[in-house]
Amino acid sequence: MQFVELNPMGNFDPWEQEKIDELLHQNIKESLSNRLVFEDESIKLWDLYLLPGERLDFRKHNTNYAWVCTTGGLLITRYGNGKIDMIKLNQGDTEYFENRGKNYVNDLENIGEDIVVINILEYKQAKKENSIQFCN
Repeated sequence: MQFVELNPMGNFDPWEQEKIDELLHQNIKESLSNRLVFEDESIKLWDLYLLPGERLDFRKHNTNYAWVCTTGGLLITRYGNGKIDMIKLNQGDTEYFENRGKNYVNDLENIGEDIVVINILEYKQAKKENSIQFCN
């Protein structure tokens, strides 16, 4: 996985006006993808599938999650703070993010020539009443 910063944090000058408007005026979703595959009391499993030129709108990340890219690909991501990165993913690249309570915002756009597939495992907040405690 390789990241190349295309625009620094705090600088919205090179942004397209439609992306700024979306960021400021749209209802930002809290889902990690458009396709929920599985959910139980502790996790959500998402599939992210982007065709060449396809884009996932801005999303707010406020949970911990891990992902694996099953295809590789070339992407651009725009962050809510103005930063823009180009990302080259290889098949099998993985990452883990601790975003609980951070409300981190970004979009994701496939700028490559191939389909990008990413599987995402989102960890739900554990409820204390469900935890097991061992006492003497």
